Order: sequence, then C-alpha cells, then structure tokens
Amino acid sequence: MSTFNVPTRDEVSANNQAIFDNLNKALGFVPNLYATYAHSDTALENYLTFSNAKTSLSAKEKEVVNLAVSQVNECIYCLSAHTAIGKMNGFTDEQILELRAGAASFDSKLDALAKLAKNITEKRGKTDQNVIDNFFAAGYTKGNLIDTISLVGDKTISNYIHSTTQIPVDFPVAQPLETAAI
Repeated sequence: MSTFNVPTRDEVSANNQAIFDNLNKALGFVPNLYATYAHSDTALENYLTFSNAKTSLSAKEKEVVNLAVSQVNECIYCLSAHTAIGKMNGFTDEQILELRAGAASFDSKLDALAKLAKNITEKRGKTDQNVIDNFFAAGYTKGNLIDTISLVGDKTISNYIHSTTQIPVDFPVAQPLETAAI
C-alpha cells in the first residue's frame, strides 16, 4: 500500500495551485500522477515544461514511444493513461497492444520507432546499432533520434514516480499485455 497521498489543490504550493487550475481547465481534472508531482514545489512545472516542449515527433509518434517505454518499465498508470491518449490519436486497441510490445506491423516507420524506444529503455541507452540503423532506414533523422531519447527520459520519469509512489490509477486500467495475442 502506498504511503503517498494524491495531494489536493489546497495541499500544494500557490504555483502548483495555478497549474492545477490550468489542468482542470484543459483536461477537466488533474491526473493523479500530475498531482503527485506537486508534492514538490517545482517538479510539476518542470515536468510539464519538459513534456510539452517542441519535438520533431508527431503526437502519434510520441504515443508510440510512451507506450513502448511504459511497458518496458511496467508502469500501469502510464500504460493506462497512454492507452486512452493513444485511442485519441487514432490507434486501435490491437495496435496499442502491439505498440506496447515494441512493434507496429501496421506501419513500418512506426515499427522502427517502437523497436527503438523499447531497445533504448531495455538497454538503458546502450542501444543496439542494428535498431538505430533500422530507425534511420525507415526515414528518421539524427534529430528524431535525439528527440526519441529525450522522450524516453521524459516517460521514464513518470514511470518511476508511479512505480515508487503507487498512487491510484485514474484512467481506465490497461489490460495486461500477456492477455493479448500479438
């Protein structure tokens, strides 16, 4: 059982209260994981700035990375959140399960990206050269590679916060990957 609570607006700093208000306005609620960042006076703002920074990856490509990384790191919170976001970005349930496994048979370019994100995460940055070569062969650039590595780091931060705090998942819970026929 977690010793971490999900702080309410009244329990966080004035700066975080303003961020909560903006999140409520934009999303209709403050996700529990974001609220957990607000135990720190600075972490939520820093994370949102990093997470929302410009990137060469499209919204769909970002979800490919988020799903693959969260699966490797076994973060049920992020898998649940990014399953919902992946659906909003046009992925089917079957495609989302496949992306979580680090593949995309339905799109060769996304397949190279999923394989890269999975390999970077599993190898802790000691990425296999053939995976990098396949990424470039699929049409990605060195800039895309750096942006992918940055996104792996971004998602890993959230994965680790949830894995450490075990705050409640406030999205429809993602099904275990083992139940999927991939």
